[in-house]
Amino acid sequence: MIITKNNLFKALLVAVFFAANLSVAQQQNTYDFLKLNVDARSSAMAGSFVSMENDVNAIFYNPAGLATLSNKQASVGFFKYLMDINAGNASYSQKYKDIGFFGAGIRYINYGTMDKYDENYQNQGTFGASDLALSLGYANVYKNNFNYGANVKFIYSSIDEYSSVGLALDLGALYVFPEQKLNLGVSVLNLGTQVKKYISTAEQLPLDIRIGMTKSLEHLPLTVNLGFANLANSYDKFFDRFKNIIVGGEFILNDYVLLRVGYNNVERQNFKTGTSLGISGFSAGFGIKFANNYKLDYAFNSLGNIGAAHRFNLGFNM
Repeated sequence: MIITKNNLFKALLVAVFFAANLSVAQQQNTYDFLKLNVDARSSAMAGSFVSMENDVNAIFYNPAGLATLSNKQASVGFFKYLMDINAGNASYSQKYKDIGFFGAGIRYINYGTMDKYDENYQNQGTFGASDLALSLGYANVYKNNFNYGANVKFIYSSIDEYSSVGLALDLGALYVFPEQKLNLGVSVLNLGTQVKKYISTAEQLPLDIRIGMTKSLEHLPLTVNLGFANLANSYDKFFDRFKNIIVGGEFILNDYVLLRVGYNNVERQNFKTGTSLGISGFSAGFGIKFANNYKLDYAFNSLGNIGAAHRFNLGFNM
């Protein structure tokens, strides 16, 4: 059989759907922070980022996206969650000769300080908790349009005096149709194991399979993203997993200002309180380009009646 770019992409899609259909329910997950969106641009579009190109933060969603970078890129960000939970992220990538594209991304979350009690409800002071994940990625292009990539991921988590370490692999593919201004992407995230337990119980990593499509409209300055996440979860019916739809859009006002909106159906259901949904699952944001090589991104993500999350990222084109 002759192997073509189309055959490679179709084969990967078949493998992804096969893995999703046979996946086992993950009832004891650890490192759930890996399910959270990372940077401001992707979060403003509700995390529908698996098929986006020319953005260094693709390393967190689909490492194949690194192979579409037009130049060296870096990004640093801050994430304000509920109460005193804060997080940060940073990423960098560049092409090295004809070998391919190399990148690194780090995400960190601090859950603040909490009171500590013993079994007799006696106060023992305070304790903290935090999570960290470091990704080292490689990506390249096969015959112009087919991009592939992989990350090796080191994960560290601590709760009081306990800590845990995990190792994982991210795999991704991105096929670009330049004439149609269309991208198709697929990624398998957090494929790995917990190599050091918190105490004695082993837990599974939050395996995630994502697929997505990005389309830039021809007569309107709008890019639309459509994707599905959490396809590795177990469901009673195969097609129930497609309720995990994520939709995002980016509207170019001019050369300097971009507006973004998004909707995540899973988050909308997860943040339901009583009979009220509020605007949970919806997101919005903007991007501002300035001084030629810099951009500022902001995202607002509604958590319904619980509150909201705010993200900021500063990007650099070098």
